Amino acid sequence: MGRTSRKRSKLANRAIAASAALILGGGGLIAANSYASAGEGWWPGGRDGQQQNRTRAADGRSVSTIDCPDVGNSLREVPDDQRFAVDRELATLDSQITVAYQRFADNRQRVEADRAFGENQILAPLRNERLVIIQRIVALIDRSAERPQGLEQMAPCTLRDDGNGQNGGAGNGDGNGDGGNGNGGNGGDGQNQNGGQDGGDGNGGNGNGDSGGQDGGNGGQAGNGPEAGDFVAIEDVQPNVQQPRNRRGASRGTFTTDCGVNANGKFNPDNVIVAPGVSNGAHHMHDYVGNQANDAFASDDDLAAGATTCRNQGDRSTYYWPVLRLQNGQDENDAAADGGGNDQNVGEIQTPSQVTLSFVGSPRSKVTAMPRFLRIITGDAKAFVNGDANANASWSCTGFEDRQLKDKYPICPENSQVVRTFTFQSCWDGQNTDSANHRTHVAFADAGGRCPQGFRAIPQLVQRIVYDVPPPVFDGGNASVFAVDSFPEQLHKPVTDHGDFINVFDERLMNKMVSCINGGRRCR
Repeated sequence: MGRTSRKRSKLANRAIAASAALILGGGGLIAANSYASAGEGWWPGGRDGQQQNRTRAADGRSVSTIDCPDVGNSLREVPDDQRFAVDRELATLDSQITVAYQRFADNRQRVEADRAFGENQILAPLRNERLVIIQRIVALIDRSAERPQGLEQMAPCTLRDDGNGQNGGAGNGDGNGDGGNGNGGNGGDGQNQNGGQDGGDGNGGNGNGDSGGQDGGNGGQAGNGPEAGDFVAIEDVQPNVQQPRNRRGASRGTFTTDCGVNANGKFNPDNVIVAPGVSNGAHHMHDYVGNQANDAFASDDDLAAGATTCRNQGDRSTYYWPVLRLQNGQDENDAAADGGGNDQNVGEIQTPSQVTLSFVGSPRSKVTAMPRFLRIITGDAKAFVNGDANANASWSCTGFEDRQLKDKYPICPENSQVVRTFTFQSCWDGQNTDSANHRTHVAFADAGGRCPQGFRAIPQLVQRIVYDVPPPVFDGGNASVFAVDSFPEQLHKPVTDHGDFINVFDERLMNKMVSCINGGRRCR
């Protein structure tokens, strides 16, 4: 697959033109543009009366995507002997949503004219398909554990109104979100660390439906985002980063591993943590650094024996995240492939200018070694519809990293680069390397740095990924924006960004890391 390393292009010199199309202020962004569907370019107000990407239903409310309850996030117990089979069924649910979303996108005008068409031709078949798979999941778990209750009630999906809180519900932590006015929740009751921003109140023109349709439609050259309202000038954001104060007994050291920037172009749309054994289980393309054996079919033994891009060969861990693309009308080599164009992820994949992988300590205690093959996911690939209880990516710009965004992409000033940061969970339950929903075996410390009862502090992975990309330009058919890959129905929203990690450090190097962090040293 081809890859590009984009530097500032002539589009960067069009920031003045962009500012004419964008009205920036107060940490939010309002743009009075909407864009035509894929193949028509981005034409303000649509082109020649073509259907705009924000579909307005017959009752006058706008709909932009399909919203389905996240079954996987609701699972708390899956027997080990059934976990692989359950994960495969969950991947089938994701594929069903992808197909239904495409049906919705292909029939926008019919949905606009007749809400019953959307219900009968899109939602009802999807509900029936999901019910079959959910019943299979229930039966698999029932073979050797207590039968889960209520999962069948998660089969129905809805056509999501734009006014339902685009960044997702009240964050009630149950995987479903509350819809409503986009209150953003409280970061999952202390389970979220992303530079001090806890979701906001959804009033930035994309939460409570009060923006008067000024977010710019779904936009995007794939027809499903991002839109102008997904961007904000970092200079208009107030500093919001707060770090807990180190206490007596804190582990103050840092261990940094250098694994490159994926210059060799290892990409695939798999996710061996969430969808093992399923090709295209992610429906979006991932960047990989570190372990080179990672695909959907990789076993722990495969990872242990795999080559690594890490400078220290004792680190065969795998680090991966959704690629960042520049939607500039140029096709990547995956334009007709799964995870790429087939899943409405279009544009040129950007190679980071810098990737820093650091492990830091606890402000309250010493850290203990991570178990080998510990799996951690931070953030939520479905946060746009799930709500932001598990959202945990931060966006900023070099020179402004005391200002972090969770639900907006940053517009960086000249000579400043885009920064993505993933601050992983730092507490481990002391027993499991994974869990049924791939979350509950690890946790975030609270605001004071304490782990939950029964959890112990481990080295905390912080991934910092820097890109030299031009600022977004919303200028008719010449528009150019950057966005992360996502599930199609997640509309390339920044809140869906996420990172994945599998620990494959050898014992000697892991012990060195722990000793370094607990001893207050800076090591590599």
